[in-house]
Amino acid sequence: MGGLQNYIIRRIILMIPTLIGVTLLIFAITQVLSPRQRAALYVTERTVGQIDDVIKKYHLDAPFYVQYFIWIKEVLHGNLGWSKKFTSPVLGMIISRAPASIELAMVATPVIVLSGIFLGKLAAVHRDKAIDHISRATSIIGWSLPSFWLGILLLAIFYSGLGWFSPGRLGDAATLYVTNPSNNFKTYTGMFTIDGLLNGQPWITLDALSHMILPVVSLTVQIVALIVRVMRSTMLEVLGKGYISAARAKGLNPKEVVNKHATRNALLPVVTLAGMLTAGLMNGVVITEIIFRYPGLGQFAATCAVPPSDLPGVLGFALFAGVLFVVANLVVDISYAYLDPRIRLG
Repeated sequence: MGGLQNYIIRRIILMIPTLIGVTLLIFAITQVLSPRQRAALYVTERTVGQIDDVIKKYHLDAPFYVQYFIWIKEVLHGNLGWSKKFTSPVLGMIISRAPASIELAMVATPVIVLSGIFLGKLAAVHRDKAIDHISRATSIIGWSLPSFWLGILLLAIFYSGLGWFSPGRLGDAATLYVTNPSNNFKTYTGMFTIDGLLNGQPWITLDALSHMILPVVSLTVQIVALIVRVMRSTMLEVLGKGYISAARAKGLNPKEVVNKHATRNALLPVVTLAGMLTAGLMNGVVITEIIFRYPGLGQFAATCAVPPSDLPGVLGFALFAGVLFVVANLVVDISYAYLDPRIRLG
């Protein structure tokens, strides 16, 4: 365990320059604008007529490095600018929208990863048999389907046609209950699947889960195809290794050989995909959230990017996304070291 702890400490230290690089890149984007345009990052409706004061206060006409350190100081104090489209601080919008995307990621990621690993392993073990051909064909079709087309198709069938599921985060009854002050519904996490249980209202949880079914299906059909293909390819490579042949020659149970000796080593590339996938889902899947009217970070970013662009919102989202991906990469590296101890020695 000591080796793993030292590896984690080294990776955390190495993460610091990466985070600095991310902030430098994001801040550099603002330098294409004039000081008066960049003053919009800090201007609220009450200070629109005080552009010159804002420029002076934040030294927006100073050299790049001076502006960068002032900006970092503001970021560390929670000031990501003012979103004119939402008439709210950018940090407040990210905090309010993040639970929806995190909730969707918590439900979608296990479904995508576990089904992808299972189907990929199944296809590799039964190579060139019917189940392998079906798995590969399904993966190609799933990966080829445009996410917007699939989302619209699901809504047309299950919402417009059958009336089983509806877009949004909650149904009308649940929304009225949650927003009615007399019901004293407390927001603990911002995730209705959890808050429903904490408030003793499991029907709210079930309602929230039912509204995530179509978005999760839409995401799963496309993204799981990639994991299936990667898992199958890696599993076939591992099954051809000498130590697998030796294990079989010793008379070990075939299931034990596959599940204990082969699967763990085949999981390494899948861990990378899973980590980046989770970070992407937590940042918000733009097309999926727009189609299903799911008010998460993806919908927020898309709204800010639509002309006239809301620059503070776009930059705030970019900073949040960049930091999240750096942290996700750290988690992936730690998972690598846990699955393969040789990595700790590198």
